[in-house]
Amino acid sequence: MFVSESPCLSLAIARLKAAEPEHYAIWVLQAPFPGGYVHHDCMWSGELTQTWQAWQGLFSLRGLPDVPRISPAQLPQSAPSLTPMMAMPSSSTQGTSYSSRLMQHLGISLWRWLFDGPIQSSLDQSQGIAIGQGNPLRLRLEIRDPDLIELPWEIMQPQPGKQAISLSQQILFSRTTSDVDPLPSLRPEQALKILLVLGQDADPSASGNSARSGSLGQPALKLQQEAEALSKILESSGEVDASDGFTMPVPCEVTTLLQPTAAALIDHLETETYNVLFYSGHGIPAPDGGLLFLRSDATLNGTELAQVLTRCHVKLAVFNACWGAQPDQQSQQAIPRSSLAEVLIHHGVPAVLAMRDSIADREALSFIQAFARSLAERAPIDEAMAIARQHLLTLYKFNQPAWTLPVLYMHPEFNGELIKPLAENVTEIPDHSPSWIGRQTPEASLRSLAAPSRVWRIHGGRMRIGSQDGNDLVLRGEPGVSRKHAEIFYRDAFLEGTAEPTYFLRDFSRFGTLVLDANGWHKIHHQEVPLKSKTQLKFGSSQSQALEFSIEDPFAAR
Repeated sequence: MFVSESPCLSLAIARLKAAEPEHYAIWVLQAPFPGGYVHHDCMWSGELTQTWQAWQGLFSLRGLPDVPRISPAQLPQSAPSLTPMMAMPSSSTQGTSYSSRLMQHLGISLWRWLFDGPIQSSLDQSQGIAIGQGNPLRLRLEIRDPDLIELPWEIMQPQPGKQAISLSQQILFSRTTSDVDPLPSLRPEQALKILLVLGQDADPSASGNSARSGSLGQPALKLQQEAEALSKILESSGEVDASDGFTMPVPCEVTTLLQPTAAALIDHLETETYNVLFYSGHGIPAPDGGLLFLRSDATLNGTELAQVLTRCHVKLAVFNACWGAQPDQQSQQAIPRSSLAEVLIHHGVPAVLAMRDSIADREALSFIQAFARSLAERAPIDEAMAIARQHLLTLYKFNQPAWTLPVLYMHPEFNGELIKPLAENVTEIPDHSPSWIGRQTPEASLRSLAAPSRVWRIHGGRMRIGSQDGNDLVLRGEPGVSRKHAEIFYRDAFLEGTAEPTYFLRDFSRFGTLVLDANGWHKIHHQEVPLKSKTQLKFGSSQSQALEFSIEDPFAAR
């Protein structure tokens, strides 16, 4: 995870209407160096269309229309370069190999079409700048031709064996649009506050549909159970041990609305404070940003929703609904900037995550769990997206469409920060700062109170505690101790104008840490508290052994 602002390279694609129909312009809207603002013209080939059609035939779940439109006469009658790859295998065991090659081939073809000539050079130099700064490069793609929006740009990769662009944490990929209202002032956040809305889950006009219903006992019960399960997944994101180092997950609060009316949803957003809206239910394309079916008698379009989300300063909107990232069509022509994601970004919502096609429930839950966990660990939204997408690919494999379905749109002025990075709240002094001359970290230790007594010294002003190897104090067999449970660290309070230095306890765990004071034992959970000498601690459970924290420096002891 990074803290400082990452460099950004933003690209735009538009069809040149005055030229041939397949003639496109690609240019740089934003670059981290003056020479990066380049332009490139190119043609969309019949071979690319053929590859896209083959990809759709194998991977599309709902029969997406063929785009971009190219006359049949321009389609190659044969494509020798593709024949070895595209030939259908003779046995079922070769099917996986064929689908993987097809996934890879379209990804490489899209990369080579987009990153050609000066555009590739601008990318290379931008990435070099990011590497020099020790940060990832943000890459944002604006697609101004609606016929190209439906293409899975997220699968682009430079060559066989290289990672797809949307899976990388060195290049954080998202889509964007420059036709936006200014980004509103954003609140600093220290917790995930999610409004979870479960709407109707099928087209109410379809015969034999399985739409959610609040009027029938069994569907209503199923809806309640689904809400509880999804809420638990989201809330647990703040309790999961950090996967990299000791990043402290932030608390996650979830409020659930089951098939609300539009008025009830808007009222809830306006009277409470949320930074994330999560919608799961039926949705269809429509000219005003799609249509969400909250219930059989209540719908909400994207334009209406955008007004309240920007007014209430919601930073991230997530839609587990079909077609949220797809434009509407009129006379078999895609309508520009009509998708739900684009309309919300257009009105100033900082980030929108929507689906390019329908996604299975188990795939959606796996993605949501990994995505929420990364957000709780303070990852920027685009970095959390890459991590969650990697999780989907690991579970459902490269040759399955699951990892290609989520699409992230980011406002061009938004840096992706949902939760303040922890490092921004901590002031650190360089090792050789004059402020440290003559000052030493007071020694401290933890001592077991049960016989036989043992002492663990805190070296260098920091001790990590947990159940797995790699911690400074490994507590195996203790009930409720997380793999990376907590840390005790020293902070020089001289910097804050007080008389003496202080040790702190910071809890990361699932079940918390118990601290004994004059009023008895109380739980510290995802908090940071100062520690006095002779304080007793229990990690994980009241049944765990008691350990006494002591500051051995006579100046600081009590």
